[in-house]
Amino acid sequence: MAELPVNPQQNRLQGQVGSMAFTLATSLPGIHSAAVEKGELVVRTVRDQLLPLMTLLRDDPRYRFEQLMDLCGVDFPGREERFEVVYNLLSVSHNHRIRVIVTTDETTPVPSVHHLWPCATWWERECYDLFGVLFSGQPDLRRILTDIGFEGFPLRKDFPLTGYEEVRYDVELRKVVKEPVSLTQDFRDFDFVSPWEGMLTLPGDEKAHEVRQGIKRSRG
Repeated sequence: MAELPVNPQQNRLQGQVGSMAFTLATSLPGIHSAAVEKGELVVRTVRDQLLPLMTLLRDDPRYRFEQLMDLCGVDFPGREERFEVVYNLLSVSHNHRIRVIVTTDETTPVPSVHHLWPCATWWERECYDLFGVLFSGQPDLRRILTDIGFEGFPLRKDFPLTGYEEVRYDVELRKVVKEPVSLTQDFRDFDFVSPWEGMLTLPGDEKAHEVRQGIKRSRG
């Protein structure tokens, strides 16, 4: 089997990512781990060191992660700090990506990074709306996807799959109202007759066909 050609540029990028992981793991406080996982650089840190780390990653010429591509939550209900807040950063200058992860619980806020990347406001609002994660220093921490008056956090693993109330805007009352959920189903007329009943009578099966159709044969 022929070996695949070596891509020098890819090897160079992988070497740079590995070197970056070693530097971050050994030179910064509060880093639990920094390693290449499935080809991607993943850094796990503590909440108190999140802002210094993010500032370094954005401003240091060695890293230059100019863009926050995504911020999302992950729920692990069995853990003491059940939520992971995941930041996906992109360096346009160096063509690198990095994933930064911190953990928290239902009541402890995570420092907001909106002053580093203004787009973080949208992502932090979404994470708060769907998981209930709080972000300290975020001036606009409102729900962004769910309806007005919605209670609970839909992407938590313990969020009920069915509820007892629905929230909607009543045009006549001009306000949001809550009503009991009605899951009524239209009446369905199930036809349990075998599909074979619709077939034409096969040769030699005339008697059975007459019995099925209730036809009385005249006897001479």
